[in-house]
Amino acid sequence: MNREHLKAQLSSLALSMFRKDFFGIYHGSLSAKTESNRFIINTKEAVFDALDMNNLIELYFKKDYRWNQASIDSNIHYSIYSQISEAKFICFSMPPFTTAYSLNNSSIAPKDYFGYMEIGTIPVIDPKQFDDWYDRAQSEIFLYFQTHKTNIMVIKGYGVYTFNRDMNEMAKKLSILEKSCRLLMLDGSNKDFNFD
Repeated sequence: MNREHLKAQLSSLALSMFRKDFFGIYHGSLSAKTESNRFIINTKEAVFDALDMNNLIELYFKKDYRWNQASIDSNIHYSIYSQISEAKFICFSMPPFTTAYSLNNSSIAPKDYFGYMEIGTIPVIDPKQFDDWYDRAQSEIFLYFQTHKTNIMVIKGYGVYTFNRDMNEMAKKLSILEKSCRLLMLDGSNKDFNFD
């Protein structure tokens, strides 16, 4: 596997997602599995609109000093990669409309054609309390993926975790989900949201 090419692909995707406000300056994570026991992920200091080779680090499943430089989400990505063989790419993002919609709804049922056809109804998972979320997230996220046979998880007030075998398919699903949530919020029948 050409790691330089893979890093360039991740950088390009990160820039696109940053421009769509899916990532913040230092907020989010993006990774790619390189071998059965390794993956590339952004570092803690990664700025997603300028992700370069210095902001992407390859980690082994066996933890070493490099883990100290890696994203705070590295343990979650490791957990997914080590338990779910179909996961080749993983993304944690906080798309604004999806995250906002998750605050007041227990599920997302798209009313638009592409959302309905491509993603269908997605439950919104309530993490209950944020105080210990990062302690629980590593096991709860991959268990959710395994038990629900899905590759996308919307977490109330937190964001979206997704994985896929194909990076473009992963980005496409996230984009469709975000557009569907935006349309749901703009829909006149939804009185909970006010854009004024």
